Formats: sequence, C-alpha cells, structure tokens
Amino acid sequence: MSLLRQLSVAFFFLAAAVSGQHDPYQVDEEYDDEGGDAHSPAFYFRADRDDDDDDEASARPSPFGCAAECFCPLAFPTAMYCDNRQLKTVPTIPPHIQQVYLQFNDIEAVSSRSFANATGLREIHLGHNKIRSPKMERDAFGALRSLRQLHLDHNGLEDFPGPLPGSVESLLLGHNEISRVAEHALRALPNLTTLDLGHNRLHDASFKGTLSQSANLRQLNLGSNRLRSLPPWLPPSLLQLSLENNSVALVPDKYFQRFPNLLALRISHNQLRDVPYDVFNVSSLVELHAGHNRLRRAFYVPRSLEHLYLEGNEMEHINVSLMCPSVDPLHYHRLTYLRLDQNRLQEPIGSSVFSCFPYIHSIYYGEQRRPDGQTVHLKTQLFRSFRADDEEEEDAEGRDPEGQEPAGPAEDPYLDPSFY
Repeated sequence: MSLLRQLSVAFFFLAAAVSGQHDPYQVDEEYDDEGGDAHSPAFYFRADRDDDDDDEASARPSPFGCAAECFCPLAFPTAMYCDNRQLKTVPTIPPHIQQVYLQFNDIEAVSSRSFANATGLREIHLGHNKIRSPKMERDAFGALRSLRQLHLDHNGLEDFPGPLPGSVESLLLGHNEISRVAEHALRALPNLTTLDLGHNRLHDASFKGTLSQSANLRQLNLGSNRLRSLPPWLPPSLLQLSLENNSVALVPDKYFQRFPNLLALRISHNQLRDVPYDVFNVSSLVELHAGHNRLRRAFYVPRSLEHLYLEGNEMEHINVSLMCPSVDPLHYHRLTYLRLDQNRLQEPIGSSVFSCFPYIHSIYYGEQRRPDGQTVHLKTQLFRSFRADDEEEEDAEGRDPEGQEPAGPAEDPYLDPSFY
C-alpha cells in the first residue's frame, strides 16, 4: 500500500473518532415534563393543562364562550365538560352548546332557567348527582325541542320526570327511587327507543299500561326492581328486554311471543321454578339469560339462539330431546355456548348434544352442587363446531389452538354494557 493511501485511511479513522466525541443528546432540555398530564385519559379536558405544541389546538378553550367552571375544547366546539367538579348548581350554558356533561357532581336542583340559554341542547348528562324530584321543576326540560339523550341515573328521583320534549330518544333513569310511572309520562315521547328504569322501586302496579304507548321502544331495562309478575303491557317493538333481579315466579304461556323481533332477554335472578315448554320460542332470539332461578328441567331452545345461560338453577339432568325435539338439516340450531355451572348435574351431557346443536363450541359446567352440600367440578366440553366448506377455509389460517379450557363464562356480545 502506498504512503498516500495509508495516510488517507488513517485520516478517515481519526475524523470518525473526533465526530463521535460530542455530548449526548439531552432530551430533557428540549422536552420538559411539566406535571405528567401528557397521558391523561381521552376526552378528559382541563383548562389549566400545559401540553406540547401538537396538543395545543385540541386543548385550547373554545372562542365561542364557556362557563367558567367548565371546559369547552376547541376540538369539540359544541360540547361543555363540567363533570366531576363538585358543582352544586347547573352553570350557565352558552347558546351554541349541544352536549353538556354534568355527571359526578353535587347538583341538587334543576329548573327551566338552568337551560334557558341553550335551547339547542341535544344531550344532557346529569347522572351521579343529588337531584330529588321536589327540587326538579316540572317543566325543567320542556323547552329543549332538540333534546335526544337525557341521563338522570344515580340520583334520588322518586317520580318519573316530565313532561319531556317529544324529541327524546334515550332516557336513563336507573339507580333512583322511582316507584311509579304516570299514565301520561310516555305518551308524549313517540321517538323513545331506550329506557332504563333498572335499580328503582317499581312494583306490579307502577305502570298501568303506560309502557305500551312507546311504539318505537327498542331497549327496556326493568331489572333490580320489586316486580312479582311480568308487566302485561309492553310494546312489541322491543329488541332487548332486561327483567333480572326481581321476584317473578311465573311466566304466562306465549308471553315472549308478543315480541317478534326480540334479540336479547335477561330474566335471571328471579323465582322461576317451572316455565311453559316453548315460552322462549321467539324466532329472533339470540341471547337468553335465565340463570339463578329454580329451574329443574330444560325447555325448548329456538333455532336462532346462540348463547344460553342457565347457571345457578336446580337442574340434575339435561334432556337434550326437550331442548331440540327434532333435527332439520336445512335449519340447524345455532346454539354455540351453554353455561350450566352451579346446578346439580352429576355428569356432562352426552354426545347427542352435538347432533342437535352442530354449531356448539363449548359447554361450561364449572362447579356443581351435590346433595351432601359439597361441590364437584366438571370439565368444560369443547367441540369442533360444524362448519360449511367456505367457513372452514376462512378459519384455517388463524385458528386458535384446540383443547384449551375457557377460564370462565363467555362475554355478552349482544347487550350494551353501558345500558345494562
């Protein structure tokens, strides 16, 4: 190697060594951490937060005006967030606001003046406050002709609020002390689709036919009340009906057939002992919760049903021929999941269950009660479900390992958790 080439190589390595001797890059000098608010929960806004430049636009207060106690983000110009601020009264709401969030406060009274400036409101969230019926003016919401959602859950209301504007579609009144619903209460709500009356003090004489006036009602929650019988007048439009945690002992024959589009039914935690054989034979039903009753025998399972919950009953034997009296190769039963824990079964269901329910994936037995008071654990049955050829090809690439026992009962894919 020539002398010139050796010198050039040596100079190259010298330059590389010198360039690598600069100070380490100081991240903290350019990106200061001022309070740790950079990872605050989504949709939780604070007027005093100091974010990076990229978040300034979304955190900047709205130029259209906002109550001093609340925050109106520029990214959501029609929303005003006043939740969890220890408010005792409803703040002044600017006219342009359409959604106001006032939940988790100490508000005790609501009057028509509370919303006088914002007659275009579409959503009012007043859950988790201290509002009682005597402190709510009768016409507090009457002038809000665009109101779609009204949340008054987790308060101390004794009476059904009203009159309400006919535009209301979703009305959440759960976790109050309501004991009656006036005859005219729902007559003026033709657009009502969701009504939550769960966790109140309703009894058999609380309705007097009022619920039948809601021709467009889709979701109805009457769970955790004081019902001893099923309400005689419910609209046939229902898709989801919740009646759990009451004291219902009898179900009239063909009671649920009056709801031809019913998808999900919850009637668990009642006093059911014997039900009519085909009482749940609704051609649209997909999910049925009948657990924690006193049922001793099975009943007819509609072909559309996919999830059946019978845990916590008194069943000693499961007669598959009662659940599925005949097999139609053109119209198979769609049942995929069956929960049977906390019954009195001594052994798993026989293999005949697969001939009736070819789509069955698992049967969860869990612990079973024995006559001597002890419990025995039965292993969960897993099945290779019947598949059409095209479905088999779609599943071939990403199928989960077989033979794994589920850790517990399946999730509820058809019921809205925020509603129930």
